[in-house]
Amino acid sequence: MEYEQAVLALSGAGRWIAEHHMTWGSAGNISVRLDERRVVITGSGTRFDSLTADSFSLYDLETDTWTGRKPSKELPVHLAIYRRSPWAGAVLHASPFHTTLAASSSLEVRNDLFVENMYYLQRVARIPYAHPGSAELTAAVENTAAAANVILMENHGVILYDTSLAECTACLEVLENTCRMCLEAARAGITLQPVSPDTVRDFLLNSGYKPPRPWRD
Repeated sequence: MEYEQAVLALSGAGRWIAEHHMTWGSAGNISVRLDERRVVITGSGTRFDSLTADSFSLYDLETDTWTGRKPSKELPVHLAIYRRSPWAGAVLHASPFHTTLAASSSLEVRNDLFVENMYYLQRVARIPYAHPGSAELTAAVENTAAAANVILMENHGVILYDTSLAECTACLEVLENTCRMCLEAARAGITLQPVSPDTVRDFLLNSGYKPPRPWRD
């Protein structure tokens, strides 16, 4: 993927996120990795609903420099994920309502409920609250990134990553609907009926739906 293609893809993803109420204000940032050296990320203070060609930063990992707009202050978090999960091609941080509710409460986010839920939410982790852009947040994400593909940042939102930007937006939608399902079930007194761990494992390995992510373990 070239820079111009990345900008178009990121702008489209940002509009989709905004139109589907998956964030608010200037909360959130997204990036794609062009190659081993370059990352394109939304700029500081940008909004998903109004991204333009001037809204992005092209960051060079080798020289620790960027061109274009000043990158989001969450850039170190994105870089930490790319370091620990080299299979990741895109990173997305957003604050959907039900997902942020889960991140700000004890609501359990299950990953054993239905097909897309089992695939996209393969490994969900939680990390304690740390200020956006802080070294503490970067360290917490880096310590967790190799063991998960969805990280709930308590009292903040979610950061997730996948092989492509399209997979990231699909994961975000499945996550938000899962959190909403879990909340609605709890509110209505409905007991969710998950499938067994063996069934989840068999689905991921043998269903032919999509290949599982290349976990290091």
